Amino acid sequence: MSRVLVVGTSNNPTRYAYKAVAALLGNGDEVIPYGVKRGEVLGLPIINEWLDWKDIDTVTLYVNAQKQQDLQAKIIALQPRRVIFNPGTENPIFQELLVKQGIIAEEACTLVLIATGQF
Repeated sequence: MSRVLVVGTSNNPTRYAYKAVAALLGNGDEVIPYGVKRGEVLGLPIINEWLDWKDIDTVTLYVNAQKQQDLQAKIIALQPRRVIFNPGTENPIFQELLVKQGIIAEEACTLVLIATGQF
């Protein structure tokens, strides 16, 4: 079981971030849904303020490169094992910063990783 921070969580069931939360829960992971919209996802409240989370294994991104700018230092400060850049969130500059910090920067789809047992 991994502790996963889902950045860009939405309470809209058609959004991939919502589907990722569902898949992660089904995978037995501990999920922290973070997003700007208020609400909940599958009984979990969407957290709207950045907290000093501990022991984050994976950060999975569902926000574009421009929206990542304000989060880069915060994500690095969490010192996760890896950050997953889902399709549409690719950001070579941020990815390079992560690698320099010893954090794995992975361009992948969280849903596919879970479905294929690679998460």
